[in-house]
This record gives sequence, structure tokens and C-alpha cells, in this order.
Amino acid sequence: MKRVLSTSISVGLATGLYGISFGALAAVAGLDLLSIMLLSILMFSGASQFAFIGVLAGGGSPISAITSSWLLGVRNGFYAMRLNSVLSPRGLMKVIAAQLSIDESNGVSAAQSDLKSQRYGFWATGIAVFVFWNLATLLGALAGDFLGSAETWGLDAAAAAAFLGLVWPKLKDNKILALAAAMVAVVGSFFLPAGVPVLLTVLVALVPRRSK
Repeated sequence: MKRVLSTSISVGLATGLYGISFGALAAVAGLDLLSIMLLSILMFSGASQFAFIGVLAGGGSPISAITSSWLLGVRNGFYAMRLNSVLSPRGLMKVIAAQLSIDESNGVSAAQSDLKSQRYGFWATGIAVFVFWNLATLLGALAGDFLGSAETWGLDAAAAAAFLGLVWPKLKDNKILALAAAMVAVVGSFFLPAGVPVLLTVLVALVPRRSK
């Protein structure tokens, strides 16, 4: 269990550090401290959070921001399908487990060989990421208040850069698909309202891949 705990804390710290970027970017995008922390605590899905503030910072509508972040968060529901048989949560624990069902907790859990270690890996990693992420978000939000406008520091593009850095290692064999989606978003940004190009990238994922 010590090995699993060490892995969980390492993953939690490494992932949590991205929260500094999120907090700072959300602050310069115009969100107040309470809104930033509630967004981070309740949504708690890094890629979705960056997508949300990225659309808002780009002038997109709240509906586009919510839809974009929701689409990116759908994958967590598929994690829950696997984790339900591993954790068998009941009552309030089912709600907590759902909140902690993220890429990292699912990944560390799936990497373990026995059921006890899988459960431990899920809870340890989920809690570690949650704590580090929200502490880092608070630090970033407080620092963001001193930065001024996003454009002054070039932070209007930083949300997209941070989002890419967060999801790129998880793409594995789908990097070509990701590049195609990025091209659709870039081209669409020239003539579509902010947030809509992100939604169009979903169509790229629906294009059937030719079998090798």
C-alpha cells in the first residue's frame, strides 16, 4: 500500500500544480474568488475547467462555455461504469466517489493488480488531486488578482496552452485525431463565435477511423 500511496501523492501533486494556472487565468478572465473556488470544487475536472474559462475569456457565451466543459467531462461517466464494480459505493460515498472519478484516480486504480489496491489507489489519488488542485487554485486566484488584464501578460492564449499541456499526455495514439480537431477549432475561430469552434471539434471524433 505504501507504493500505491506514494504514486497517488505524486500524481496528485503533479496534477494539482495545474490548478495555479487555472486559478490565475480564471481571475484575469473576470471571475471572483468565490466563483473560482466553487467552479474548482464542484466541477473538479481540469480539462473541463480550462475549457470553461477559455470560452469565457474569448468572449463566448455562458451556454457555449458550459456545453464545451460538459462534453469534455462526459468521459468521467464512463470511468464510473468501471469503478462502480470496483468500489461498490453506497449512500453518500456514491456521491463522493462520483466527484473523485477523474482521469488520475481511474488510471492509478486500473494499474493495480488486486481489488484492495484498486480501491485504495482510487481513493488515495482522488483525494490527493482534489486537495492539491484546490489549494493550487486558491493560490493562483489570489495571484491572478494582481496580474490585471489577460492580454497584458499574454494570458488570453494561456488557457488553451494549459489545456493542451494537461490533456496531451493522455492522448497516446490519438494525437493525429487531436491535431485534426485543433485545426478545425483554429479555422473555425476566424468566422464563428467564441466557443462554437470547440463544439465543432466533437464532430472530428465522430469521423470513423479506417481499419488498418
